[in-house]
Amino acid sequence: MAEFSLDLNEEQRDLRDWVHGFASEVVRPAAAEWDAREETPWPVIQEAAKVGLYGFEFLATCWADPTGLSLPIASEELFWGDAGIGLSIFGTSLAVAAIYGSGTPEQLIEWVPQCFGTVDEPAVAAFCTTEPEAGSDVAAMRTRAVYDAATDEWVLTGQKAYATNGGIANVHVVTAAVDPTLGSRGQAAFVVPPDTPGLASTRKLAKLGLRASHTADIFLDDVRVPGRCLLGGPEKLQERLDRARSGQRTASQAAMRTFELSRPTVGAQALGVARAAYEYALAYAKERVQFGRPIIENQAIAFALSDMKMEIDAARLLVWRAAWMGRNNRPFLAGEGSMAKLKAGEVAVAVTEKAVQILGGAGFLREHPVERWYRDSKIYTIFEGTSEIQRLVISRAIAR
Repeated sequence: MAEFSLDLNEEQRDLRDWVHGFASEVVRPAAAEWDAREETPWPVIQEAAKVGLYGFEFLATCWADPTGLSLPIASEELFWGDAGIGLSIFGTSLAVAAIYGSGTPEQLIEWVPQCFGTVDEPAVAAFCTTEPEAGSDVAAMRTRAVYDAATDEWVLTGQKAYATNGGIANVHVVTAAVDPTLGSRGQAAFVVPPDTPGLASTRKLAKLGLRASHTADIFLDDVRVPGRCLLGGPEKLQERLDRARSGQRTASQAAMRTFELSRPTVGAQALGVARAAYEYALAYAKERVQFGRPIIENQAIAFALSDMKMEIDAARLLVWRAAWMGRNNRPFLAGEGSMAKLKAGEVAVAVTEKAVQILGGAGFLREHPVERWYRDSKIYTIFEGTSEIQRLVISRAIAR
């Protein structure tokens, strides 16, 4: 088990500086354009693939870090560059995490490379679990998976909402109920291979923020996938279902297992947005002169910046703790993963709002990036578990 230290090792420092350089030199100069275009920034994804930032080898290296800090470090730096482009680059990792967390070694080998494509022709993947009537209430999932023994295929029928990369993905990972009577314990995850008939997306969703990241609803109309596309395989699924039917405790269902792996990383993304806004507001306050002196010399502004810095650092400690605990198989007895995501998301909203306020009228204009960071920040109190759901998880944990 790795010893915890707040001193980053040489590899982590190199990773931080490398990703920061890419974010500064490639992502930030392109951020305003792709936000305005509201399109997937394929040229930036390709650049990330060329330098090794987009691909399973990069994720595997981060996941192998015994401290668990490499992926949060990389996420903070990339999303410091831009959250929309950052999610276009890292959005695939959620589907990969589902395959990695629930799949067999054979499934990992078969499907993960197809999630990323090649350097010359990069692809993306989508993790599809939220539904119009089943967001926070995962047990209300209506998408069904029925096994056809005659053809050894699973037939998927239903609708998924708000899917990152939905419809444009090479590989879709879809959660569905195989036994609706068991609620969330009767669900499983399936890989939908490229160009599978029956999977369709009618429109790309227009969003407040993260506009460079593609979000869409997808529809599954009798989508047939081979039996090997059931993540984990039929034996593992049957064991889970038998335990659930007999009243025994079961392992976390597919969607929640993926979110548990990703919450500290999502918190780190929010930190990147918050830090970008804080640094910009700090520089502006040092240069903006009113009443004959820089506005940072006004106590109201100085105290606001102090609070922004303090909250960012506090949230980072929660994120790093949760990442370390998850990597070292320490149980989240008090909802530590949810604490990290909750705190970082709410800090991002508060810090970006204060940054807009510090810039005043200038902060309301698109010529300054703080308005974009303000828009981008809000999603971190909503997706992958709303702030209310995170509080529910924490409260249930401490009340046990």
